[in-house]
Amino acid sequence: MKKQLSQNWLVSQSLLRFLIIFLLVIGVFFRFVNLDKKIYWSDEVLSSLRISGYTQSEVETNLRNGNLISVEELYKYQYPNREKTTIDVMKGIVLEDSHILPLHVLLARFWVKLFGNSVAVTRSFSAFISLLTFPCIYWLCKELFRSSLTGWIAMALVTVSPAHVIYAQEARAYSLWIVAILISSAALLRAMRLKTKVSWCIYTVTLSLGFYSHIFFGFIAFAQAIYVAIIERFRLSKTSISYLLASLLGFMTFVPWIWIILTNSHSGAISWANAKQSLFDSATRWAGIISRVFLDLGISPSDSKELKFALIPFIGIILTLIIYSIYVLCRRSPKRVWLFILTLIGSVGLPLVILDFAFQKRYGTSRYTLPSILGIQLAVAYLLANKIRFSNTKIFQKKLWSVASVLIIISGIVSCGISSQSQMWWNKFPEKYEQYPKIANIVSQYDKALLISDGRIVPEIQILAHLLVPKVQLQIVSSNKLPEIPSGFTDIFLFLPSDSLKAGIEKIYNFKLQQIDKFLWKAIKSS
Repeated sequence: MKKQLSQNWLVSQSLLRFLIIFLLVIGVFFRFVNLDKKIYWSDEVLSSLRISGYTQSEVETNLRNGNLISVEELYKYQYPNREKTTIDVMKGIVLEDSHILPLHVLLARFWVKLFGNSVAVTRSFSAFISLLTFPCIYWLCKELFRSSLTGWIAMALVTVSPAHVIYAQEARAYSLWIVAILISSAALLRAMRLKTKVSWCIYTVTLSLGFYSHIFFGFIAFAQAIYVAIIERFRLSKTSISYLLASLLGFMTFVPWIWIILTNSHSGAISWANAKQSLFDSATRWAGIISRVFLDLGISPSDSKELKFALIPFIGIILTLIIYSIYVLCRRSPKRVWLFILTLIGSVGLPLVILDFAFQKRYGTSRYTLPSILGIQLAVAYLLANKIRFSNTKIFQKKLWSVASVLIIISGIVSCGISSQSQMWWNKFPEKYEQYPKIANIVSQYDKALLISDGRIVPEIQILAHLLVPKVQLQIVSSNKLPEIPSGFTDIFLFLPSDSLKAGIEKIYNFKLQQIDKFLWKAIKSS
């Protein structure tokens, strides 16, 4: 009888692995499909500026002179070229973006130089790095749960998770950060298990990788320190001493960059977080962030309240599943397992929650809560694996949880499918940039169009440049200055113009301005 059950389990396990491999193929497809379709928004424009090696001040000096500029000339400040070296890249990061860690920028620059200049290529680096999430989370599950089934289920959840897919398609360091978190976590557990010098050295290297992948990795390192201290009961055991030495060495490699951050601070880097919001807004915001782990239909703050209310039942089900998963995890798993997942969930999530609710700010964003999302997915994977695998679970309950697993996967596939066909998604700041594709389409339809602006080049004008066709010419002027409009252009537009620019165009050139969009005006010659 036992042999028959074992054989049935092997068949089921083989079928499960086949299904998960099929899901991996789907996940890879979603990560690479339509990479150049979504708007290249402000954060990505800033990433490309860093990759190019130019600084914002150089862009302003070189372009804000009233001369005619082609779209291709603007691309010069978005991709690598022979004028700027790796040293220039590092200088740009240090002087203007010291909170952006250099590892992703340097690797992405090498990638773009290797495969060519385009939005798709720049984003494909993040998509490629995100593929490492699959083996890394499986390795972590093997170290944490000692279960291959839990590892396979965790891979399935991550593969079609909308939270992972949207950041895998963004030219930022989030995919690299996720991989660094998983590798350092698995390396720590392995070192604690093996207790060898080599394993602790490997953990030290993963710490250095993590510190230089994202500024918030420090929270992960702190959470790991808490985990080791509690597991070792705050004693100076052999494991504790080995950990302290490894973490100290890993931290020392990051000290030079800490000095750079302290001496080149940029207070406006997170000015967006200063927007006030009520406790109710914070609660709904966090509910949305957490639910996007499994379901994401692209709802943004600019969408109607009716649409948001329609999602409440689904969000409630997802939150219930997550809470129950954590409950089962804490009740049934060993301390070393549930404590690790709880510290991972709370590593970045807890400080952000405290900041949001205590100071009524909006620091909590999906991209910063990725470590918490990983912890939640590990907890849900543990729940599903145990409900499906345990022999004392009734057949009806096993079928019920199998259906629940399928529904979770389907919700992820549907979410990724909708996202893959959308040009504007909630993570691209639609409240501010949703009009840009429309503006680009309007201007691009004219054969001899001139676009004049005294707005910010980085990121606003650069965002629009990625949407314009090459035939459009641009003219960028300094504030309180008027351009010398050359002849030969049949259609003249003003993009993000100041009041002084609009008034000057009307008075000096005798144009009548027709507002087409809140960011776009058309200059029409008065009769």
